[in-house]
Order: sequence, then C-alpha cells, then structure tokens
Amino acid sequence: MRSHSALLFLLAAPIALFAQANPRQAGALRSEAKTWATPFEKDARPRDPFADAQGRVWFVGQQGNFVAYLDPERGDFKRYAIDEGTHPHNLVVEKGVVWFTGNANGRIVRLDPATGKTTTFMMPDPSIKDPHTMTFNKDGDAWFTAQNAGIVGKLTVSSGKIRIWRLTSGYRPYGILLDSHERPWFDEFGTNKIATIDPTTGELKEYPLPNDRTRPRRIAITPDDQIWYGDYTRGTLGHLDPKTGKVEEFPMPSGAGSLPYGMTVDDRGRIWVAETGIQPNKIQAFDPHKRTWVESLTIPSDGPNTIRHMTFDKATRQIWFGGDANMIGRVKVAPEAVIP
Repeated sequence: MRSHSALLFLLAAPIALFAQANPRQAGALRSEAKTWATPFEKDARPRDPFADAQGRVWFVGQQGNFVAYLDPERGDFKRYAIDEGTHPHNLVVEKGVVWFTGNANGRIVRLDPATGKTTTFMMPDPSIKDPHTMTFNKDGDAWFTAQNAGIVGKLTVSSGKIRIWRLTSGYRPYGILLDSHERPWFDEFGTNKIATIDPTTGELKEYPLPNDRTRPRRIAITPDDQIWYGDYTRGTLGHLDPKTGKVEEFPMPSGAGSLPYGMTVDDRGRIWVAETGIQPNKIQAFDPHKRTWVESLTIPSDGPNTIRHMTFDKATRQIWFGGDANMIGRVKVAPEAVIP
C-alpha cells in the first residue's frame, strides 16, 4: 500500500427453466434521458459514472487513463491524472471517497477528492492484473472481481489485506453486488453460472443456469434479494430465486441480438437494462411485480456506443451511465411506469 499525489485536470442442484413470452411494452414514456459529450480525447471510453453527495458525477476514462467528474448543473468537467498504465475500469464513491480499479496494473485505488491524493492497494498476487468491478459493504470494505485472473476478492481497508477466491479456469467473474445480508453475488461470464460467497464462512456456492449458452454479464439485486442478470448471448433478462434455485427468463424487447449489458435497479424495484446490440443503444425498464417491460428509451450518441455499466442515485432518482461514444448520460426516472 502506498500514497502519491494525483495531478489535477481533471454447486447448487439443477434448476428448472420457466420461459416467458415477451410481455407487452409500454406505449407512453415519462422518464427522460440526457447526455453530455465529454471534452476528452477520442476513444477515452468514459464509463461507470457514480454520483456523490455534492451532485458531482465521477467516472473513469478506461482508455484515456484518467478519473474525472461532471458537474451536471454547470456542464463542467474536471480531470485527475493517475498512474500510467492503470486503465481504470470501475469507479465507486463510498462515504465521500472515490475508489477505482486498475484494470491493467493489478490495483485498487482510493482518491481523496479534497486533496487529490491517492492510496494504492496492490493485489497480493502479481498474476491478478485486472481488478474489474467493486461493491462496498457497510464497514467500507470492498468486494471485487478480476475477470481474466478468475478471482473474486475482498479488500479490508483498515488493514490493507486482500483475500482471494480462485474460480474454475475460464469462468470469468464479472459484475458483482451485495444483497441485504451483505453476501456478494456475481456473474460468471465465461460459463452459465451465478455465484455467491458466504461472508462469514467463505464458502463459495454456484447456481448453474439452465441453458448451456447463457452468459450472464451484469447483475442486479432487487430489495427482496432476488437476483437478476442479463444473458448477453441469448438476449434475455434472467431471474434467479436464491431460495429455490428457480430461474425465469424474459426476452429483451429488441430480441436475441440485443446484447443486454449495463443494468441497475431503481427505488421502486424496477430493473433497467441497456441493450447494446442495437444502435443507438436502448435502455429498457422491467417491472418484476407485473412481469412486464414498462419503459423504453433510445439513447442518442455520436457514433457506435456501448453502455457497459449503470448506477442509480437515490438522492436525485437518476440513473447514470457512460458510453464508448465519449459521453456521460443519465435517465431521470419517472415515479411510476405507464402501461397502456
């Protein structure tokens, strides 16, 4: 662990499958989408935005190798230089502090927005070069994935200790979130499984999904601790009930080629999913209680785009996302969905 200054510029039992026909899409929209073009270099890949308590929206430039924030009221951006070769992937604001993963140099980094100083937590094994996605528990410790290294890890911030769990080769752990009991759940993108780790015992449990072709990429957890995922290869939204192991599937509105990717849950428990197999991308909302799609928004972009990750800000009821087309965007969520 070290510090330096940042420069300012800115195996469960087999599961039964319950396939569903594509439910009726909403005909009226009340949520609103807006995007901001970033002033940075072309192909910087701004991604994984996260709003702080001051309303600033922090994000990383994965290819541009920086951390930055957008002031959405003013439309201004501020950029922070970071270590060369970091290629940051995911960013989370936790208790006023900015955290990001070094996807190319095996580290998790804490950045103090007030001073610009950073603290670096290196992976305990130099073969783990690609920390991917993070989520924080109530103690302020981080669970994270490293896709190509095939590990899930937990960083205890107070000690700097990192514990790792090695998965079967090729399983590629990807998106990760905590349920209400602080159990981490994650997709295994290289196979057809969802998995969890008991935070007390450290036991790993995997849930095979019924179709061998399924490849879950991102994950969402509703307030009732139900697990939802996007099947990237088959164009469906999937639901895993952890108590029974039952799986349901709902076809994405744009079909098998929709490539569902970024996803999040709003404060009404609705699931928002980005369809990246179509241009321009669409963001679709699904009501898990009514088992139907309730909103559809087309996200304009200047060129091909991929919405890889989304976060919901409860304070402003806005979903934030980035895009390969050098933009940061948001969806202002309507309080209720409209069904014709």
